[in-house]
Amino acid sequence: MLGKQHYANGQKVYELIGDILTYFYRNGKIKAEGLFVDNMMEGEWKFYKQTGRLWKVSNFTNGEKSDSYIRYDTDDNIEYEEDFLNGLIAR
Repeated sequence: MLGKQHYANGQKVYELIGDILTYFYRNGKIKAEGLFVDNMMEGEWKFYKQTGRLWKVSNFTNGEKSDSYIRYDTDDNIEYEEDFLNGLIAR
């Protein structure tokens, strides 16, 4: 999951401080951030658009989607919401 460290312009692709992993866009704005344990996404992760607006909030267990997944539209309203269990949509 942790591969390329810098974009061509020198901007960091990601930064890992303790158990918090932050991904960046080429312009330096945060792309995604959350808990990273044993090389896997864990707990709540937030994903942002290049504008800096919150785009998605997703929860992970052992690197797989779990619990709630929410995506927001450009007006910050919930556009899509789904629940997951073991990486699969819970029905």
